[in-house]
Amino acid sequence: MMIATTARVLLQLRADRRTVALILVVPVVLLTLLYLVYHDQPHPPGQPGIFNHVGVAMLGILPFALMFLVTSIAMLRERSSGTLERLFTTRIRKFDLLAGYGGAFSVTAAAQAALLCAIAFWLLGLTVAGSVAWIVLIAVLDAVLGVGLGLLASAFARNEFQAVQFMPVVVFPQLFLCGLLVPRGQLPTWLEWISNVLPLSYAVDGVNQVARHSEATGQMWRDIAVIAAFAVGALGLAAASLRRCTP
Repeated sequence: MMIATTARVLLQLRADRRTVALILVVPVVLLTLLYLVYHDQPHPPGQPGIFNHVGVAMLGILPFALMFLVTSIAMLRERSSGTLERLFTTRIRKFDLLAGYGGAFSVTAAAQAALLCAIAFWLLGLTVAGSVAWIVLIAVLDAVLGVGLGLLASAFARNEFQAVQFMPVVVFPQLFLCGLLVPRGQLPTWLEWISNVLPLSYAVDGVNQVARHSEATGQMWRDIAVIAAFAVGALGLAAASLRRCTP
């Protein structure tokens, strides 16, 4: 049942060109726009430009933000159309259903992260000291985290508009406190404590570790483990909060 659900959702996504464009094209366009903004900005000779710092961080942010938005809205469509209620009349279990949806969106998340990293490193000239493969792994995990939180948020929304309203609640605070705007160590103490429990902080820390170090560091592995734990926890909470009927 899980595999059948995954296949059905992937077929639906493939037929929805606007959603495919949002997942695959929009992050590339946004990163390219960021490149054009910072491309001619002066920087010390021999040092990476501003785009190199901001662009690396965005590889940990864009997959999370966009997959959260796409997943929460797509799941709401399934509920409002009555698809979930019809599925629950079969022998399918909640775990199999969520695993199917999570698997389908995770596949698209992996495609999104891989394409975004390919464009960033081979076309936009982004450079890191470590292996690009670690950046891709962190971006994929971060996208899966967005999937999990999107599925969880959809359980508390009654329509697509309410799902979008979760965006500033879930994504924006993490964007402000993840270290993109100000290094987390320079934040007021109470804000740094908050940032320490937000998963996006570890995604940005993880990609920055790869950017600065040629070898995998213990902090990078910690960041990867935290992101994965948050993703699993979000998927588990989403399964627990999934309703069998539409209110």
